[in-house]
Amino acid sequence: MSLQATTWQTVGPFFRIGLERLFDADIAGVGVEGERVAVAGRVLDGDGLPIRDAVLEIWQANAAGKYAHPADTQDKPLEAGFKGFGRIPTQDDGTFRFTTIKPGTVPGPNGTTQAPHLVVGLLMRGLLRGLVTRAYFPDERLNSSDPILGLIEPSRRATLIMTPSSEHANLLHWEIRMQGEAETVFLEF
Repeated sequence: MSLQATTWQTVGPFFRIGLERLFDADIAGVGVEGERVAVAGRVLDGDGLPIRDAVLEIWQANAAGKYAHPADTQDKPLEAGFKGFGRIPTQDDGTFRFTTIKPGTVPGPNGTTQAPHLVVGLLMRGLLRGLVTRAYFPDERLNSSDPILGLIEPSRRATLIMTPSSEHANLLHWEIRMQGEAETVFLEF
């Protein structure tokens, strides 16, 4: 008899059990200044099937372009209630939803300016190392000069840009595809 791990056993079903108390779907915090938006989407595998029990970790700057982290030494204001971080699980159908504000611009490499974006970490069963990507805002004029987006093949940039809802103002959609057609671009550092 031989034993073989299945895809659902490689890392274990620990996310909901171990992280549930740390889930927070309001990234900006109550009453923080800035344009409020909601982001809704799905995490899909290479066959287009939903990935349940994945976790997204979102990091972002505030509306002034400052992160709520001691390493950000920019001389920009930081509101006391601004969190700039959240942890959101996917549901059984692979969907997720969180609220935040549109961040300001932040400095990029070699004196450049980065377009407003969310840094997104992704954890899930079967991944031994988390993945990192970005979510950019639609119709943002700085997207065309963003130093990170500029490194990505033009035909794949759309995988990092959220799309506005045709039904609800201030609602953005974003689909994360792990592989296959329209695979989301993941970054390495």
